[in-house]
Amino acid sequence: MRRIEILAFENAQLLDVTGPLQVFTSANEAALAAGLPKPYEAIVVAASAQTKTNSGLALATTPLPECDAPVDTLIVAGGWGVNKACDDAFLVDWVSRRAAKARRTASVCSGAFLLAEAGLLTGKRAVTHWHRCGEFAKRFPDVRLEPDPIFVRDGNIWSSAGVTAGIDLTLALVEEDLGRKLALAVARELVVFLKRPGGQAQFSTMLTLQEGSDRFDRLHGWIMDNLGADLSLPALADKANMSIRSFSRHYREATGRTPARAVEDIRIEAARRLLEQGLSVSQARIRCGFGSEETLRRSFLKTFGTTPQAFRDHFA
Repeated sequence: MRRIEILAFENAQLLDVTGPLQVFTSANEAALAAGLPKPYEAIVVAASAQTKTNSGLALATTPLPECDAPVDTLIVAGGWGVNKACDDAFLVDWVSRRAAKARRTASVCSGAFLLAEAGLLTGKRAVTHWHRCGEFAKRFPDVRLEPDPIFVRDGNIWSSAGVTAGIDLTLALVEEDLGRKLALAVARELVVFLKRPGGQAQFSTMLTLQEGSDRFDRLHGWIMDNLGADLSLPALADKANMSIRSFSRHYREATGRTPARAVEDIRIEAARRLLEQGLSVSQARIRCGFGSEETLRRSFLKTFGTTPQAFRDHFA
């Protein structure tokens, strides 16, 4: 049985703690249902017996174990309380020494600040919440910060972007331990929309399009359901019950991009997801409405700097 320790502290982000904890708990349930031994003992540890999170909910936590006690995985939560945690010399030293004992160490969200303060990220690739990337880069210039991915692995050190990305990271840990089939069973149990690989961006195209206005949300939903249809400017304007000129102007004002650019972005993101799921380049092209594989290839190179086939080989 693998011992998992999730480190909490005052004003930690609640979901940074409970998200990974639930993934490991669901993995235990899935393993037992499959007739396998219980794989994890997951506990929340902290400097005190009761730890108040940012939501106001207090967690009953296990006191910090001795640094040389057996442990498989150490996960450090994030949240605004991480600033004070980084000023706690005892806690920083504990993280450093505990990580040396663990097979692997991970951070969720701004928990990367505590890993960096403990010297665990020096010279390594890492990621944190997009909102704090600028602050992190200035504070820890020796860390190779990557602001875009949802999680990053460099050797035995893992780090993830904000909040729910901790669930993606933990699913990847489960997959490494127990295989893809069981990790997917956990994802289905938790009703996760998609088991995302670490290289996926923190922001989705649809989320970005919704930032300015909700005026075209229904149109965007229709586009997602009809990627293989005629999504030309006249067709979209007709669907929105607007003239072409008026639609073009209002759409750009609402989303910050042209309708044609938005359609390409939505199609390329959908194609990426299909390739991650193992569909062929030809199948992804047809489903997403690209006129030819060369058109898909050019869009992929422009967006991701790689070909669809190379992307599929790496992530599928």
